Amino acid sequence: MARFVVTVRFPASFDAEFLALIPEHRALISRLIEENVVEAYAISASRTRGWITMNGLNADIIRAVVAQFPLYRFFEQVEVDELFVFDSTASRFPRISPN
Repeated sequence: MARFVVTVRFPASFDAEFLALIPEHRALISRLIEENVVEAYAISASRTRGWITMNGLNADIIRAVVAQFPLYRFFEQVEVDELFVFDSTASRFPRISPN
């Protein structure tokens, strides 16, 4: 299985319809994290961009999953890039504490 990073651009301002979909969107993201489809989900402090690290067989499958996001219709841009290297503290063994 390959790993991808998805970059999304949000609109400059959010209307009531967008805001109403956030709980449903977050619930789906949480489910996908539990299923190991999404590894990391981050939104910029300006709330204009987001980055989602995802696992899948290919970019088309990743795009199909992203298209199911409740906020998808509001995304102004979606980029999908396959990663060659992805290293993080979350993928390492926990540090041993001598306590």
